[in-house]
Amino acid sequence: MSTTATKTNRSFTLAADRLRELAASADPGRFAGLLDPLLSPSTLARLQQSARLQPRLAELLLGSKGEVSCGDWSEDALLGHDPRRAALLAGGIWHARSILKLFSRHDLPVLVELIGAEAHAFAVRHLSCAVATAPIADPEQLSRQIEYDGHACLGAWLEETSSLARIRVLLRLPAGTGRRELNCRAP
Repeated sequence: MSTTATKTNRSFTLAADRLRELAASADPGRFAGLLDPLLSPSTLARLQQSARLQPRLAELLLGSKGEVSCGDWSEDALLGHDPRRAALLAGGIWHARSILKLFSRHDLPVLVELIGAEAHAFAVRHLSCAVATAPIADPEQLSRQIEYDGHACLGAWLEETSSLARIRVLLRLPAGTGRRELNCRAP
């Protein structure tokens, strides 16, 4: 077997593996919108985890966004972490002053339930990096603003990455999540 054939075969295998990874990590709701909104979550999960279908599902997700080549596929921009989690951490830091001021027995558990204990603790630890100065006292409004501003931070950061890296992160979010907030070319 020639070295050219070996390199071509290896390149094909790498591309298929990358497509499988993309399909496996995408938000299941994206497949529902592309295949059939009436499919059950368990059926979508089985389809998404099928190694045989993953390359085709990934191609369906990517649509006309281009061919996936080995050279374009850099390391995952979020190193495999959940983009919503990254947005909540960034938004938590952005609104750390308001988070710190929510100390009543009733408000704090509500906020922690909405954004998570990790985002809350992360914001408190990074209070010195807080940006927002206008206090938000309502925990539900604060959680919405944290998510909104967190997605805006994520979107601004993703604008600095390659198109494929941005798509790979955005496909892990539910369809339509943060289009305004992300303010970047979402798939």
